[in-house]
Amino acid sequence: MAKQQDNKRKGKSFDKGKKSKSFNKAGRASNSKPNLSKKPSTTADGIRLNKYIANSGICSRREADMYIQVGSVSVNGSIINEMGFKVKPNDEVKFDGRRINPEPKRYVLLNKPKGFATTTSESKGNTVMDLVANASNIPLHPIGRLGRNATGLLLFTNDDEFMQKFTRHGISRLFHIELDKNLKAEDLQSIKEGIKINGKTIEVEEISWVNNAPKKEVGLKIKHIGNSVIRTIFDHLKYNVVKVDCVTIGPLTKKDLSRGRWRHLDEQEMNNFSML
Repeated sequence: MAKQQDNKRKGKSFDKGKKSKSFNKAGRASNSKPNLSKKPSTTADGIRLNKYIANSGICSRREADMYIQVGSVSVNGSIINEMGFKVKPNDEVKFDGRRINPEPKRYVLLNKPKGFATTTSESKGNTVMDLVANASNIPLHPIGRLGRNATGLLLFTNDDEFMQKFTRHGISRLFHIELDKNLKAEDLQSIKEGIKINGKTIEVEEISWVNNAPKKEVGLKIKHIGNSVIRTIFDHLKYNVVKVDCVTIGPLTKKDLSRGRWRHLDEQEMNNFSML
């Protein structure tokens, strides 16, 4: 595993109490018809379409030829019937309307340090992509985001289905948040019950003061893929958010993962995710 930048500060973690649920400071396929008017050009470089399909695990190369002949395969929205057609790395290939990828699926967990933007753009200065550059030779994309000055766990993958699942439905994430002043009991209760902002109710899964810490430190579990909602909640209640640290993503924790480092998820961790 490649080593990335280390932040000397260690991330905080939580342990939920069995009764109080408080936090411990220690712790479609598309149904639309493909566009037949735009046919990709065949190039000398690339991988043969039947091999691309076979590498994705759907069928053998011989069977792939049959599916190509009957019009089950499209490239960049155009049905391909040509034997020997070659696919380029950035082409979008669909089998029966479902996007396929011949590359092995990668899942990488990063403990993000402060000062890195969550973006794949190269014009934003230091980004999280710099930190996971050596994690895979296959392009990865972050699931959700953390602000440039936020820290903590961030998940990356090249698995479109996995990414879309959590983009659509969200994923439970536990945040350690520090405010500029103590959080009042009535405000904590208001957040817990679901706070209405601009006509929309923002619901959280759990919220509590952090054990053995000033009451300006709170643990917040919420099912969103971004973290702007956190600032929205506390701005509405006239608090300034000083620090945001993502402590868990679903069943994943920071255990043995120092700030600035990443690791691949193992099979058991992926099985745990599939049950969410």
